[in-house]
Amino acid sequence: MSDKKVWFITGAGRGMGADITKAVLAAGYQIVATGRNTDAVSKAIGEVDNLLVVKLDVTSPADAEAAVKAAVDRFGTIDVLVNNAANCYLGYFEELISWHHYRSFQ
Repeated sequence: MSDKKVWFITGAGRGMGADITKAVLAAGYQIVATGRNTDAVSKAIGEVDNLLVVKLDVTSPADAEAAVKAAVDRFGTIDVLVNNAANCYLGYFEELISWHHYRSFQ
């Protein structure tokens, strides 16, 4: 373990998540970079000693627990959380509200 802060970044496979991960790595911190597709995260970030790539679908409590456990097992702690991952539903407002209500009753 190191005295450097450990960053846990969700949605690190592309866009802002990948950019934040690269910047924090360049600053010398330890990173847990997560995404639904670990191959995409690895491809976007590359291989670095102070990087741990972990599968995490933020809609899955089991994935979240496993990702946190992997982070703590490797680095001993999590100091900074960048909750970047998102789930997007596109459509007309009225349809989205109906879809949300339908899903909440299943």
